[in-house]
Amino acid sequence: MVTTRRFIIASLGLALSGLIAAPAQADGEVNVYSYRQPALINPLLEAFTAKTGIKVRAVFADNGLVERLAQEGRNSPADVLLSADVGRLVEAAQRGLAQPVDSPAISEKVPANLRDPGNLWFGLTMRARVVYASRERAPIASITYEELADPKWRGKICMRPGNHPYNLGLIAAMIAHTGEESTRQWLEGLKANLAGKPSGNDRSQAKSVYAGECDLAIANTYYMGKMLTEEKEPEQKEWAKAVKIVFPASPAFGTHVNISGMLMTANAPNRDNALKLMEFLASDEAQQLYANANFEYPVNPAVPASEIVRAWGSFTPDTLNVAEIARLEPAASKLVDEVQFND
Repeated sequence: MVTTRRFIIASLGLALSGLIAAPAQADGEVNVYSYRQPALINPLLEAFTAKTGIKVRAVFADNGLVERLAQEGRNSPADVLLSADVGRLVEAAQRGLAQPVDSPAISEKVPANLRDPGNLWFGLTMRARVVYASRERAPIASITYEELADPKWRGKICMRPGNHPYNLGLIAAMIAHTGEESTRQWLEGLKANLAGKPSGNDRSQAKSVYAGECDLAIANTYYMGKMLTEEKEPEQKEWAKAVKIVFPASPAFGTHVNISGMLMTANAPNRDNALKLMEFLASDEAQQLYANANFEYPVNPAVPASEIVRAWGSFTPDTLNVAEIARLEPAASKLVDEVQFND
């Protein structure tokens, strides 16, 4: 059985003081710190336990887990960290909170550009940063990221704040491929095309298009699947039906992608079981479960995406190592501030 503890964290201080440390576990158990939500991760952990007999103890939090690992140091009970974005994986590795994992069972499943060059972390699922285009007012078949700064879209684009990790990843990719000054000019053009102050989340961008507040929105692919299958708030299905996913194809790099991923903590007390869990999460079986549950793309190209995801069409993902993009996110954040993007 998988025992879960979810902590709602309102600040970093709460993240460090409000979570109760669990003792290190004996043989037959493994401890997970997860930024990803219980509903998504628990089925995977339950499948792992059913397959191996190894019990999983998981702590879930929206923020603060990297900081908690650093504070706990050698006394941390955590064996594996699961993240919803590459930035936290890179941060943990840079702070010495991860250890290299040399496992063909993992590296053969995860393409080189979706894992750390030193095998300190590995991607598990992939999502694309795309355009939600109004089916009525913007029936386009293609677009580039560069075109989002074209004055023809003046006052017609919606997006969440520029300093959100999803957008910082895209801006960092632009810096990596086109240079900082070119990206600054692009960001200024994109800001000029916004229909209003950046706000909300990716789902609310689709809502804004549906309401006629803008014609294009920038969002992640997997939110489309979530809206199309949303039963508690069925109005989200209407938002999703009002837009079409268009995969931007920059001449410089194709379509920007980000990953969810995993790492083994530097002081994992149950290293053997942690390795078994990571190898399971990289397996075809788990890739299918994981990607289908969250409408993401498996990082293993041999594992097909879900039927809903395949219906959105194909795209050519950026092949630059996501670690290089994450490294440039501080520069991206600086540009966001300098052009006053969120004002």
